Amino acid sequence: MIKNLLPTLDHEKYLRFAIELAYNSREEGNHPFGAILVGTNGEIILEAMNTFGIKGDSTSHAERNLMSLASIKYDPEFLKNCTMYASAEPCAMCSGAVYWAGIGRVVYGMAEKDLKKMIGPHPENLTMDLPCRKVLTSGQRHIEVVGPLLEDESSRVHIGFW
Repeated sequence: MIKNLLPTLDHEKYLRFAIELAYNSREEGNHPFGAILVGTNGEIILEAMNTFGIKGDSTSHAERNLMSLASIKYDPEFLKNCTMYASAEPCAMCSGAVYWAGIGRVVYGMAEKDLKKMIGPHPENLTMDLPCRKVLTSGQRHIEVVGPLLEDESSRVHIGFW
């Protein structure tokens, strides 16, 4: 399998943007998750927040919302050289969306297993214990995965929410 030629980026800098979006999402009455898409030149080209509170759609995770926008706006040839930064590890559904959109790299904050420990069996977020690496390495595209990073920072947005 041929690996993508992704740019070297300041992962912590961009991950902090995604975490800030998670705070914005929470302030708007949504679940506290945010995601951004960064192009090869380091420019933030798209951003998305969770929209469960606004839409009532349990599938409207920040990462899936971002992948829907990205796959409509850009072709997979462009997206394979882009990086998605997510405030928390993408769930299985969002990882599938990343795969189908054709993103080349995923960088995330808090690990899904830690989110599960933190919030327990909350009916609005029945977190799975299925790492995004497992989902993303099951496909035929190479997708680099980096994380967890900035775990303390990315977990703070969840304190008192669930």
